[in-house]
Amino acid sequence: MPKYVIERDISGIGKATADEVRTVSQKSCSVLNNLGPAIQWLHSYVTDDKIYCVYIAPSEEMVREHARRGASQRTVSRKSSL
Repeated sequence: MPKYVIERDISGIGKATADEVRTVSQKSCSVLNNLGPAIQWLHSYVTDDKIYCVYIAPSEEMVREHARRGASQRTVSRKSSL
């Protein structure tokens, strides 16, 4: 199954507390549960102002739907060569 990345713009996330990062993660997990088992989170990377989340999914459309439901910040999904 293809891998995809969701790039989330979250100002200052690199300086967030563990609880603040956990809140973002819990929202993402809730969306994943609602979308079903076809899309799976693999891992994430946190930088100063972004979180990059790696998923496997059957289609880019499913990853875009996860991004749309999961964040109030602008999100971008793209096919990855990971």
